[in-house]
Amino acid sequence: MTTAADDQALAEAIAIANIPTLLMVLVQMTGDLAWLEEPYKPTRGRGLGDHDSGGLGEAEQTVVRRAALEAIRAWRAGRPLAIEEPDAALRRRMLSVAMAEEIPEDYDGIIEAELPLPKHEVHEKIAVPPGFEAVIVGAGVSGLCAAIHFQRAGIPFVILEKSSRLGGVWRDNRYPGAGVDTPNHLYSFTFAPYDWTKYFALRDELEAYLEHVAEKFDLKRHIRFNTEVERADYQAPTQRWRLTVREADGSVATREAKLLISAVGIFNPIKFPDIHGLKSFAGPSFHTAEWRDDVSLAGKRVAIIGNGASCMQTAPAIQHEVGALTIFQRSTHWVAPNAQFGKPIPDPLRLLLREVPLYRAWYRLRLGWTYGDQIFNALHKDPTWEHPERSLNRANDNHRGYFTQYVISELGDRQDLLPKVLPTYPPFGKRMLMDNGWYRMLRNPKVRLVDESIAEIRPEGVLTKDGELHPADVLVIATGFDVLRFLTAFEIHGRSGQSLREVWQDDDARAYLGTAVPDFPNFFVLYGPNLQAGHGGSLIFMIEMQMRYIMSAVRQMVEKGLGAIEIREDVHDAYNADVDQQHETMVWTHPGMSTYYRNARGRIVVNSPYRNAEYFEMSRHAKLEDFVIEKRL
Repeated sequence: MTTAADDQALAEAIAIANIPTLLMVLVQMTGDLAWLEEPYKPTRGRGLGDHDSGGLGEAEQTVVRRAALEAIRAWRAGRPLAIEEPDAALRRRMLSVAMAEEIPEDYDGIIEAELPLPKHEVHEKIAVPPGFEAVIVGAGVSGLCAAIHFQRAGIPFVILEKSSRLGGVWRDNRYPGAGVDTPNHLYSFTFAPYDWTKYFALRDELEAYLEHVAEKFDLKRHIRFNTEVERADYQAPTQRWRLTVREADGSVATREAKLLISAVGIFNPIKFPDIHGLKSFAGPSFHTAEWRDDVSLAGKRVAIIGNGASCMQTAPAIQHEVGALTIFQRSTHWVAPNAQFGKPIPDPLRLLLREVPLYRAWYRLRLGWTYGDQIFNALHKDPTWEHPERSLNRANDNHRGYFTQYVISELGDRQDLLPKVLPTYPPFGKRMLMDNGWYRMLRNPKVRLVDESIAEIRPEGVLTKDGELHPADVLVIATGFDVLRFLTAFEIHGRSGQSLREVWQDDDARAYLGTAVPDFPNFFVLYGPNLQAGHGGSLIFMIEMQMRYIMSAVRQMVEKGLGAIEIREDVHDAYNADVDQQHETMVWTHPGMSTYYRNARGRIVVNSPYRNAEYFEMSRHAKLEDFVIEKRL
């Protein structure tokens, strides 16, 4: 029932809502395609902002807002959508108008998947035979996603989680300022919307979201906490996996499963720098992933080693608490501005996002394009480009100019810092970070940025190679994780007995679609190699695409009476050869920077070279002919 207060809040929300999104809502609610034409066509936004006005004049905005309020009120009163399910051509035209640029035809799959269509609520069960159970290792984002897909399909499953709580990376990383740098309306499951309080959530809210998802889908009864998988061995005679498990009481047990899903992620284990004397520091010393709340930073001289994502979140959050802050920088990074970063979502807008699924869906679709495939073409090398040392092509160079001007403006009267902080490599060559006041923090008299290499750690501080000793009371290690060595949480041996660590030659992980590996039947990796959308997008949606592929494979496996499916080696190898070939034309193989995306051989192991739309199509259906298959025993 709609109350007067709700109606007033709705009016307040629409008064500040995103115009391009409201136009899409109007089209579906009224059926009037004139909202896609002049004078209501939005202009293209600049940067990563929401472009709330759509570039429309005040008069046109007023017309749109009044019409939207009337249409949404009528819908809430019971009037059905005039266009409940736009066809493919109309969907793509709508997003093209909303973004003021042509959306590729193959992007329609993502648009369709994101829209709240009635058919999305239908979940067909899979009639699995007795004893068919899946074991999911890890209860973070990937593990919960896998569990929900299995639950909907009626497949028995259990999640084995080594910790006492769910949440994965958002459980473990508790350092000040920890949060997401993808808008959380995008960094969330398509099937589990949430009443977010911020545009970019901090870790407490992200962990609460995952708890909410677990409660909503009644997953906790399927999770065995404090249970660590130590080893998994494939048993060819039984077509099953045998797991060696360390129970909560410390005892070792074995259990079996038909399907094995690795959902342990890549942000583990912790990576410490190889610096002489690191353990000799006299004061408290800890990694950001093992943040110590019992150590007071008030008035202390704090040194942070590393200046990547975790430092960039931590340092601005503690700058006013500490007595002095010294940041040791190994390399520079590009930073993108966003006016909404760190900002709360106004309560009326939260109501609109919560109560009007159509608005939420189109808002998310705009975010998905803005933070994803929109910039993809700017990441390819143009062999004729005259400035290959600084950028890849004209579009990439335009990004460089935009980001450079932003840095200059943020540094203000500290232009002396510009040579230290401005990257020489092309934009997007390393992980693009979202600005949370980093450059303004560097203007703080208490903060010093040191780009001289570290010679050693001494009990009293950090000695750089120029001979200067930087005194410190607390040492914070912000050097991230060993992301190149995929799946280190447990040992796994395939059909031949060879370990996955050996197959991957330690840091050279490869998998078909980042998901399936030859010699490892009935085994799938979530957030596997070459799956991180380095050009942007939601990791959570990537995991959903993987699970759709896995469920397609499992459904066919059951329906065909198969006991084992294993990706063919030639299919796997051809896919990975294409991955490597595509990467040769992209920014992450540029020689001008070092990045955790590349292994010791120079191969890109972490990032995907494909547009999100391409991966969506590749993972839409599993082709049984791509697998070595065995009849069920």
